[in-house]
Amino acid sequence: MNVDAIRSRIVATLSPDTNVRRAAELELKSAETHAGFCDVLLDILAAEAEDAVRLSTVIYLKNRTNRAWAKSDHYPDESLIAEDEKQRFRDRILPILAASHGPVRQQLLQMIQRILHFDFPGKWPSFMDVTLQLLHANNAPSVLAGLQCLLVTCRAYRFKGNQDPSRNEFDNIVEASFPRLLEVCNELVNQESEEAGEMLHIALKAYKHATWLELSSFLRQPQVNIGWCTVFLHTIAKAAPATAMSEDLDERERNHWWKAKKWAYFNLNRLWIRHGNPSAVSTQTDEHKAFAKDFTATVAPEILKHYLQEIEKWVAKTAWLSKPCLSYTLVFLDECCRPKEMWPHLKPHLTNLVTHLVFPVMCLTQEDVEKFEDEPEEYLHRKLSFYEEVSSPDVAATNFLVTLTKVRRKQTFELLKFINEVVSEYEAAAEGAKSHIAKEGALRMIGTLAPVLLGKKSPIADQVEYFLVRYVFPDFKSSQGFLRARACDTIEKFEQLNFKDQNNLLLIYRHILDCMADTDLPVRVTAALALQPLIRHDAIRISMQQSIPTIMQQLLKLANECDIDALANVMEDFVEVFAAELTPFAVALSEQLRDTYLRIVRELLDKNAAKGDDDGEYGDYLDDKSITALGVLQTIGTLILTLESTPDVLLHIEAVLMPVIQITLENKLYDLYNEVFEIIDSCTFAAKSISGTMWQAFELIHNTFKSGAELYLEDMLPALDNFVQYGAPHLAQKPEYVAALYGMVSDMFEDQKVGGVDRICACKLAEAMMLSLRGHIDQSVTGFITMAMTVLSGHDVKVKSYKIHLMEMVINAVYYNPMLSLAVLEAKGWTNKFFSLWFGSMDSFSRVHDKKLCIVAIVSLLSLNPDQIPQSVQTGWPRLLQGITILFRTLPSAMKARDEALKDDYTFDAGSYDYEDEDEWAEEDTNWQTEEKTEEDSQEARDESTAYLEFLNEEAAKFSRLESQYKEIDDSDDDLGEDSVLLESPLDKLEPYQLFRGSLMRLQQEQPQLYSTLTAPLTADDQAVIQGAINQAEVNAQAALQLAAQAAQNPPSANGGVN
Repeated sequence: MNVDAIRSRIVATLSPDTNVRRAAELELKSAETHAGFCDVLLDILAAEAEDAVRLSTVIYLKNRTNRAWAKSDHYPDESLIAEDEKQRFRDRILPILAASHGPVRQQLLQMIQRILHFDFPGKWPSFMDVTLQLLHANNAPSVLAGLQCLLVTCRAYRFKGNQDPSRNEFDNIVEASFPRLLEVCNELVNQESEEAGEMLHIALKAYKHATWLELSSFLRQPQVNIGWCTVFLHTIAKAAPATAMSEDLDERERNHWWKAKKWAYFNLNRLWIRHGNPSAVSTQTDEHKAFAKDFTATVAPEILKHYLQEIEKWVAKTAWLSKPCLSYTLVFLDECCRPKEMWPHLKPHLTNLVTHLVFPVMCLTQEDVEKFEDEPEEYLHRKLSFYEEVSSPDVAATNFLVTLTKVRRKQTFELLKFINEVVSEYEAAAEGAKSHIAKEGALRMIGTLAPVLLGKKSPIADQVEYFLVRYVFPDFKSSQGFLRARACDTIEKFEQLNFKDQNNLLLIYRHILDCMADTDLPVRVTAALALQPLIRHDAIRISMQQSIPTIMQQLLKLANECDIDALANVMEDFVEVFAAELTPFAVALSEQLRDTYLRIVRELLDKNAAKGDDDGEYGDYLDDKSITALGVLQTIGTLILTLESTPDVLLHIEAVLMPVIQITLENKLYDLYNEVFEIIDSCTFAAKSISGTMWQAFELIHNTFKSGAELYLEDMLPALDNFVQYGAPHLAQKPEYVAALYGMVSDMFEDQKVGGVDRICACKLAEAMMLSLRGHIDQSVTGFITMAMTVLSGHDVKVKSYKIHLMEMVINAVYYNPMLSLAVLEAKGWTNKFFSLWFGSMDSFSRVHDKKLCIVAIVSLLSLNPDQIPQSVQTGWPRLLQGITILFRTLPSAMKARDEALKDDYTFDAGSYDYEDEDEWAEEDTNWQTEEKTEEDSQEARDESTAYLEFLNEEAAKFSRLESQYKEIDDSDDDLGEDSVLLESPLDKLEPYQLFRGSLMRLQQEQPQLYSTLTAPLTADDQAVIQGAINQAEVNAQAALQLAAQAAQNPPSANGGVN
């Protein structure tokens, strides 16, 4: 392949002439599949002087290796690069990397990292040798290339723990390369150039990846660890070079020297939190425990000392610290609160730390104030986001206060003393001299402490109401919008407070309503969020009943002003609590919710279109708008549930909501599917009939399923079940709808990607069709038997629940039409197989639903004449009655278990939701005045993070046990519980005892010989069970007559009930 020809084509791809460019791209596309294409591109990279040509070349090389280095599902038809060409690539790429710079080098590194995934170490054993040669070189570009190669290696291994077989080889790489890496770092940290900053940044990041999960034995050696910690501490203490101190603070944080400092802090924190803290390694080896003990005694106090020195410089304004540096400092302080070895080192500094570090970073910055005024929505997202990035010092400070007051309870008093000083000073200051920022910060601090202040046995809880009245209430009328917003937020934080003076509650309510009409958006939103928890107070809830339509209008207006998902939660709660008051406005409310949803979704679609998604699918895109849309859908769902008793209103709302269903399903907004299917389910279930509008929804569901949403069948199933059950008369007249439903079931069985759990949903849909469309779907039933028996006779089904549902598919067919079913089974030679499986598994049909289904199917078989019974099962036919005795013997206990399960579902145990236990005050913590006992310093504070890890381990163990059940064979005990029957069924209305008695009496009268053949093998015990079932049928018949008589005496009023 000619190098000059390929280079000329690459140059042509940079032409401003579209035709020239397109022709060159097509020629290169054709050339890339020829042997030697990668060799030619490497030749160009090695010799090329022009940056634009080098960059274009490396992008072609990256695209070719991405698609053709190994077989990929994304590029199944791509011709792979030959092994000899790959070897030449591996031999040449690192020298080319060392000679490259800028974007070309970055592209090469991404390429190398991907190839390492496939080829290292097996096919590329020389990679580490070349990397070490580069690290030992005497020129900076080579060392930089060596550092970057080491970084991509560490990154490739970062998630491999000790249980991974390749971890040993990585530990050997670390032992071979990290001594030189440490030497390089010690040289770099004393230099000033940008190049040195970049190299140090990469080196410290390599350490981060190498120690992400495990600290190798080599790195745990005392001298090695001290060497690395010394480099980290030198990096932290180093005065940033002048070139790293840009006026633009964002640009400054992006500088390599500040990134190096960030990773130095991170690595020290990670060493302490994951490897050096004794509580973190309590379940590990003696070697790990010895390292942690030594680290806690000698290294951790030294880290704390250096961190405090940096904070002193920051407070004195002799040094600047980036947000990550401040955050990591606060995270380290947080982790020093619990261990008894570190608490004495931290405690003497607390007052200074709270005053000069924690409080200042919790106060609003000038940037925050500007955002409040100029970009209020951005301000809200920043303040309300629970997924705040790690580099936010105010979030780290908040977490520190929470930990401190939970594990060192008496420190709460010191914090309150500080807060009181700030708010008292604000109160006393003249209007023009008040520090509004400080007051806002103090209220944020006390709001953070709310769970502790209101905890059980708290000695402070009684004083909170006075604090709110004196120091918070006035801020509802503050001249500063951010203080009005903070007043609302503080009330929300103390929502668990039980007010002694009900007038204070009503005063809060009036203030919150005023703030909901505030001129500043953040005030309106925080007021709305504060109102939500206040509805637990009777006084406020009663007051709101008169105003709820207006309040809902304000909330909807707010939801259209800003996409804050928490507002949708407020609306959902209000719709549920004030259902009666909102019913007259339900249609208007649903229209407004629809319009809000459509606006958000259209903006979401426009945003995705602007991003240039090739496939036009938006399912992977979940952001604030998606989450807000989800909340609006949940509010709509709640509104529908409150309207079950008003079918005429519901019918109107169905038409209103059709665009919501349409836009979601047609645009494949997968994240919103579940809620949309729930809305369809709620509408059809509440109405107990299917309107024309909902049949349109059915067509949309079917189209959605067929266009790639098969795995959402579980979410669709409740709605589909309603269509089948309540739309049966219509379906009987619409064969195309029946064919659509049948197609959904058959698709699930034909698709090899679909597992047993998803196929269970298909079995349930088939069952719904056979139970509700009796006599109308003979052809479908034949297909259902074939689907189920193909699986059951093909291989051993491991998952018991799947096996039961497959058998029940055929049992349903038997109940639907025994003659038809036996004919299908006989034609395929499956009759004996099926009956052996069914009657051999009778004990596995444990739920009431299963037992009733088996009983009605057996009763159907008992109705057959002797000449209709296939020859192959005639000898086993007497087992029918033996099977039914097993079912009737266990039916009463199953019914009792079902009633218990239902009772459990609807019993609320208030005690199980008492979240305040962790905030309970111990007796020795409740005295404000007493001096702290010195032994507190020597106590290990309770470690909730360790407890949480233990909880996760327990959950993982439970999950493993659950998983192993699925892996066991038929005799495993993964019986289906009653809670797995969530759908209503026509079987619920059938009374099995009377059905059986009637069938047995007919059999005795009409076919006495067959009756004798069936009853002869019964034991005395079996006969007693059958007699008991007949007696129970008499009892049930009498009870039914009495109910009918009572109903006749007390007929319902003309307008009662739902048609």
